[in-house]
Amino acid sequence: MLLVLTATPNEMRAAFPDAPVVASGGTAEHAVGGRNLLLGVTGVGLVNTALNVGTWLGGRDLDGVVDLGIAGGYDLGETPMGTVCFAWQETWPEYGLLGEDGAADPKAIGFAQGEAEGRKIWNRVKLSPVRDAARMGLALGDGWTRVSSVTVSGVTGTPERAGWLKIFCNGQMENMEGFAAAYAAALRELPFLEVRTISNLVGSREPEDWDLKGALRSLKGAADTLFAA
Repeated sequence: MLLVLTATPNEMRAAFPDAPVVASGGTAEHAVGGRNLLLGVTGVGLVNTALNVGTWLGGRDLDGVVDLGIAGGYDLGETPMGTVCFAWQETWPEYGLLGEDGAADPKAIGFAQGEAEGRKIWNRVKLSPVRDAARMGLALGDGWTRVSSVTVSGVTGTPERAGWLKIFCNGQMENMEGFAAAYAAALRELPFLEVRTISNLVGSREPEDWDLKGALRSLKGAADTLFAA
């Protein structure tokens, strides 16, 4: 059985409209294409994700973790709204010793998050999306975009901050849960895949830079492709 995550009930309903309704913090079993899934809605943010995913992974024999959802794009020319993206790394830029410029040096405080696959994890989790999709028997879609993802505790609200994160983190996509989910899976040595659809331009609050409905429609198509029989 695979654990399939979204941050919100709306994202879960968009991805699996025929599934039982799952409330924030809850789970439900659901079969897709002959495959049994445990659907889990983590709640928004790193803390909710870490608490709930840790509980779910500790209580069941699971074969892998898939993190689905919507996300912001740092450059809509590179990742237009509605684009389906899969992550090859997750960065948490807020962990470490913060300087005046807002940059955090994780090694300056001397405490790694932990260790997985023989490597210390500081503020990045390296992912192997093609390998892990194959291990879980999932199909990545033609034309999907491979991205470097950034997990933040607070949504980036200015173009200046967005530009800095894009450079500092090699960021292409911003979310609020991915690092926690990826780190939890790494500690359990489980395959992990993060797939998100672009809903907005990071750093902009202008209505024309947002398309939540379009991103949720794209998320349904992404889920259909991933879990095709």
